[in-house]
Amino acid sequence: MVFPVYLWIGPVPLHPHWVFETLAYFVGARLYGYVKGQRPDPIGTEHRWWVVAAAFVGAIVGSKLLVLLDHPQLTADSLAQPLALLEGKTIVGGLVGAWLAVELVKRRLGITERTGDVFAIPLTVAIAVGRVGCFLTGLDDNTHGLPSSLPWAVDFGDGIPRHPAQLYEIAFLLLVLLPLLVARYRRPHAQGELWTLFILGYLAFRLGLEFLKPGDPIGGLTAIQWVCASVLVWYAMRVRLVRRVAVQTHG
Repeated sequence: MVFPVYLWIGPVPLHPHWVFETLAYFVGARLYGYVKGQRPDPIGTEHRWWVVAAAFVGAIVGSKLLVLLDHPQLTADSLAQPLALLEGKTIVGGLVGAWLAVELVKRRLGITERTGDVFAIPLTVAIAVGRVGCFLTGLDDNTHGLPSSLPWAVDFGDGIPRHPAQLYEIAFLLLVLLPLLVARYRRPHAQGELWTLFILGYLAFRLGLEFLKPGDPIGGLTAIQWVCASVLVWYAMRVRLVRRVAVQTHG
């Protein structure tokens, strides 16, 4: 296999990253519309679009900011070429940025309902589709793993077998999709359960996966890992606080 693996429509070559990223957005949007239409919206149409808009803006800002922090040397080298700073993005930054933006908007609007469940399944599928394009792009996408001697290691074109980190992520997303589907369609679930399962599972996975990928660690962890670890610790502390308050209230 020669990377990038172009997709051909007659004589026209299409870059795999563009094809599968576009397909991911399309599939994700369609699934979101389908999932949202299956049950009554707990926050109403007007507020829902404010939440969607906040998620969109937060995802753009977060994905760009974290990729700049994750590659400090490359960012410093690109200061003389501002347009180069517009390239690249990271899913972790997009997810966390969107989450923070949505929570701020909800607080502003006085929304107390948990609103993330409708995003969980569409995001799981969309990220998996997008990672196919990352894999087929090869080294240029900067999502490959470290050199490896494992039998499934992949040579992306530089003669060095590497961890196919993109395929690991696709496999994880397909595995997490099953409990998400079961939770949504086969049993009653608490509001927010699907989003919690998705976001915490994905961040925990990425925290581990980044050890198999090249990076610029700061204090032993890359910027992506610091963000993943911070969110996981924050959530654990939040759950502990809620349980303590519940015990005191009912005790």
